[in-house]
Amino acid sequence: MLFAVLCRDKPNHLNVRMETRPAHLEWLNGLNAEGVLKIAGPFLDDDGKPCGSMLLLAADDMEGAKKIAAQDPYAAAGLFETVEIKAYNWVFNNPEA
Repeated sequence: MLFAVLCRDKPNHLNVRMETRPAHLEWLNGLNAEGVLKIAGPFLDDDGKPCGSMLLLAADDMEGAKKIAAQDPYAAAGLFETVEIKAYNWVFNNPEA
């Protein structure tokens, strides 16, 4: 199953994001190598600066998706104000369809 992980950064935490970014990218590269990561990227504010994240993950179930998301170095650094995880059906332009 696929799960969308929607994360909103805490206000005024861009420095936390930038300091943690190398570890976050390393973590994403590992998920990508395992075939777990399908899509990833930041949300941008009106000034074009990152203010959140969106990941599309493959997991067996919601609990599995939560466990994966909890391992994000951004989450461990306290960057996120909110994290929402939703089951997702990739209908259009899915390269695996």
